[in-house]
Amino acid sequence: MRYTNPIVKGFYPDPSVCEANGKYYLVCSSFQYFPGVPLFESEDLVNWKQIGHVLTRKSQVMLDGVRSSGGVFAPTIRYYDGRFYMTTNNNSTNENFYVYTDDIYGEWSDPVNVEMDGIDPSLYFENGRAYYMTNGHDDAGNAGIVQCEIEIATGKKLTESRVIWQGSGGRYLESPHLYKINGTYYVMAAEGGTEYGHMVTYAKSDSVWGPFEPYAMNPVLTNRNKAPYLIQAIGHGDLICDRYGDWHILCLGFRQIDIWQPFHHLGREVFLMPVQFGKDGWFTAGLDGTADESYEIQSEAGCVQQEKKCYTFENTSWNLDWCYLRHPHPENYECRENSLVLHGTSVTLDEVGSPTFIGLRQKDFSMELKCEVALEEPQSEVEAGVTMYMTEDEHYDIAVRRTKEGCEAVLKLNIGGIKHLQNRIALEGDHAELIVRADRLQYHFFVKTAQGEVELGSAFTKYLSSEVASGFTGVVMGLYAIGKGNAEFRGFSVNYQDAEK
Repeated sequence: MRYTNPIVKGFYPDPSVCEANGKYYLVCSSFQYFPGVPLFESEDLVNWKQIGHVLTRKSQVMLDGVRSSGGVFAPTIRYYDGRFYMTTNNNSTNENFYVYTDDIYGEWSDPVNVEMDGIDPSLYFENGRAYYMTNGHDDAGNAGIVQCEIEIATGKKLTESRVIWQGSGGRYLESPHLYKINGTYYVMAAEGGTEYGHMVTYAKSDSVWGPFEPYAMNPVLTNRNKAPYLIQAIGHGDLICDRYGDWHILCLGFRQIDIWQPFHHLGREVFLMPVQFGKDGWFTAGLDGTADESYEIQSEAGCVQQEKKCYTFENTSWNLDWCYLRHPHPENYECRENSLVLHGTSVTLDEVGSPTFIGLRQKDFSMELKCEVALEEPQSEVEAGVTMYMTEDEHYDIAVRRTKEGCEAVLKLNIGGIKHLQNRIALEGDHAELIVRADRLQYHFFVKTAQGEVELGSAFTKYLSSEVASGFTGVVMGLYAIGKGNAEFRGFSVNYQDAEK
């Protein structure tokens, strides 16, 4: 079976994977969005179905006042002795913690904290013992990949923290994972920063504590300065063996918008790469150490499904596909089968709060979004519409709003804290269809009324990219309401074009 990368599209960074009971489970970072840590299931490592989130309660994660790209970093999922564990870091509170469940489709526990410095925590289990590692500093202040043994029931450290590897010399050592394969211990990490210098490196040892000998040809996987040009930032990987005995790395990467424009706005996505072990115990990955767009994989399935091309209120789940900015106020959302009513508040998209906002991740460059927006209560003053949201300082908004003078459709462009009203047109009624059409380079914004379709303007995608806005997220297509009053959303659809690469 031939599959195409990325296998999970859009803002789903820092993937981690495990196998349990004949199926595979995947988690990704969520940062300031809630629910936290999207959870996926697959039978073939290629076709993934979201089955929930790990952090679904306010008691599990603090997100109040967390700026964009703060919050939940780099989760790791592991399965041991009938129980699933997910460990992660809240970078805004400097907490390393894990949660657990015996039912992958049910609720997860409250957090168990571990007094460890660093980020990107990972768990390794062996013979009833649990080892916890991060990228940070040990008890003596030495920097590197740091490990200690913990009591898994309480998170209590049973040993001092010790540096077991300091990488191959690249900057921003992160994403450590430990494995035991054919009697040998492997520590795999990321270096170079999660941008264009990103890479996967590893080392091996005969002991869980090292010393670890680095792979002589590190990095084992990277797309820095290599073709294919549009796939970049390959790194932050996790090893997995499939049911056929073949090994793979699931890692993050991104697709830049054009060969001559090094910008990416869809976020860091999930890529799958083959791994080959040699007789000497060292492994190689990808196509001569780089990530390609397409590979073959053994599978019982006759074809690849991967991502669907159309998303609507009817074929998405409010609890699975959609997300909120920080902890939502449930009373402001009426999520129905084929419509959505939002109650506006004074909190805007420019603030580090919880505006009335519910969104889907943008999954491909070329797409068309449509949604009918109707304002309720003639006496209210409310703005409701669609935002292409990257951060509180970078987002494009097309909306219907009611003022004292009447109703109008507006296009607002927010870049680097500069807030610009690009265009406005008067509406005869209190409703309109809003349309966003996108290609690799631009978003185009339209309003459709009884008189026809009018373009309000366009804006470059690169200004919503990580290279401009900074941070680690990607564009989320949000429905929002601001001010005093309610708005109803109907006829929502997002259609992606078939020719995407």
